[in-house]
Amino acid sequence: MEGGNIVKLHGWKNSPFSFGVALALKIKGIPYEYVEEDLKNKSELLLKYNPVHKKIPVLVHNGTPISESLVILEYIDETWKDNGPQLLPKDPYSRAQVRFWTSFLQQQLSVAMRQLLITEGEAQEKAIKEAIDTLKIAEEGKLEFSPTTPITNENQLGVLDIVICSVLGAYRAVEEVLGVKLIDPERNPLVLSWMEALLELPVMKETRPTHEKTVAFIRSIRENCLKRS
Repeated sequence: MEGGNIVKLHGWKNSPFSFGVALALKIKGIPYEYVEEDLKNKSELLLKYNPVHKKIPVLVHNGTPISESLVILEYIDETWKDNGPQLLPKDPYSRAQVRFWTSFLQQQLSVAMRQLLITEGEAQEKAIKEAIDTLKIAEEGKLEFSPTTPITNENQLGVLDIVICSVLGAYRAVEEVLGVKLIDPERNPLVLSWMEALLELPVMKETRPTHEKTVAFIRSIRENCLKRS
């Protein structure tokens, strides 16, 4: 066990899930040590801390590991209640709704976004359709996008904001590389205004890679995947 009140995050710089955890720690004002993992040569510590899935991110608090990004986000919120904004609502029903939508959006969008980057032809068209259909469900689900009270600072952010920005924050780069329109102003006005407000926050710009770096990474990933296929 590691001594002291130590917080470490084992992650990967291009992982949307690592980004989400890092963002939550930043919003809460929690100092932590970041450990970059080589996903092709995972460290013994990562395999020890997450023996089931062997994946990042893993948060280590006083030597105790917590795995799975959504679980980690709730742990951060519950452990550091007095730090920064509350990430989950206090009301049980509202909290249940947030848990439902974060799980749905993360599962559906993360898979679709990955597939549309690493495939082509019919497989890619299917992934694009799945992403668009998921965003349509989100739009029609009347999520709390707060159009009358726009997000203007990091203290307004919650788990749902963190998750949607994690899985969809690179949408502009994806659209540029693939030449597709994932978020359409007519089809997804609420989602679009939500994402634009989030991406303009200073905390997002400080934590996320630049647009240029994201475009370069997506192109690299796509080229390498298509070469192997």
